[in-house]
Amino acid sequence: MRIGSILENQQIEKRIAITPEIVKKYTSLGFKITLSENYGSHLGIKDDEYVKMGASLNKDDKEILNSSDIILQLGMLSKEKSSLLKERQILIGVLDPYNNKEKLDELVKKKINIFSLELLPRITRAQSMDILSSQANLAGYKAVLESFANFEKAIPMMMTAAGTIPAAKVLVVGAGVAGLQAIATAKRMGAIVFATDVRMASKEQVESLGGKFITVEGSENLETEGGYAKEATEDFKKKQEELLSETLKKIDIVICTALIPGKKAPVIIKDYMVSNMQSGSVIYDLAAIQGGNTAFTEVDKIVEKNGVKIMGESNILNNLPKSASSLYAKNIFNFVDNLLDKENKKINIKLEDEIIEKTLIK
Repeated sequence: MRIGSILENQQIEKRIAITPEIVKKYTSLGFKITLSENYGSHLGIKDDEYVKMGASLNKDDKEILNSSDIILQLGMLSKEKSSLLKERQILIGVLDPYNNKEKLDELVKKKINIFSLELLPRITRAQSMDILSSQANLAGYKAVLESFANFEKAIPMMMTAAGTIPAAKVLVVGAGVAGLQAIATAKRMGAIVFATDVRMASKEQVESLGGKFITVEGSENLETEGGYAKEATEDFKKKQEELLSETLKKIDIVICTALIPGKKAPVIIKDYMVSNMQSGSVIYDLAAIQGGNTAFTEVDKIVEKNGVKIMGESNILNNLPKSASSLYAKNIFNFVDNLLDKENKKINIKLEDEIIEKTLIK
């Protein structure tokens, strides 16, 4: 069986789905790998590195798509390239099914098997395939670095003969994978870290990393069975807003990570809250691409309001593409490995397997 992968639109996506070390793993399972020429050159990976591991290269993307049984990508293929896919091919990637429903429905009608990896269930067996966790980990880390680089004061407490500079105070909104990594990174760099989340289960995790958990008294646990946050009641939102408004007055840096799968990101930091923040403060909004957690977030721009900088990128992982690609390639390999019937050397789409059933676009 042949696996193919073509270059993404690099203005949007710099990550790749297959790294040289992963080629060897695929070939050991009996797969043949074909990639676009210069597939990893933008990451400093030469074509020779892929060839040494057993991959073949082709400058014609159309030929790669036509000849592959399985196509591995990051994002959704363009309309032109999607039209080249044919019956019984398999397409695997992070395909954003909530926003690409029409495109995916067209491919399903053509009897193409499509797996979108952000739909993986939160079960132990799927952890090695969990692209959301591996990528969010890096995003949380990088968001802290980006915000600190735009903050014009020292982060740790500095004690000198001339006086003491207090440590920066950081608030992380949303304590999922990205939020927890943001807490850990900010703590390592000497900041005083606070965090808030509607899921009470996250309190212990925040405190284990040295953060202080802030929440509304008597709050309910707003967590889905899959471990994600769900929408809060109006009463909770009001109490949370009051608490957050007071907290933000003494915060230097805010990292926003609050997302609800398939929905617009909740606007948690309102315009009046930003007005009451200290001049020179920084907000990094990881939810920018889904509308943002602040009233002023604009994708790929630094907006300044009342001396507060609000940042949000469409794809922060384009700033860490090599590390992100390494983890993504391992995740997607583990997913393909789970699809493979090793005895018969064939792909077996077993709908009784929860991993396959949940990720298959129907």
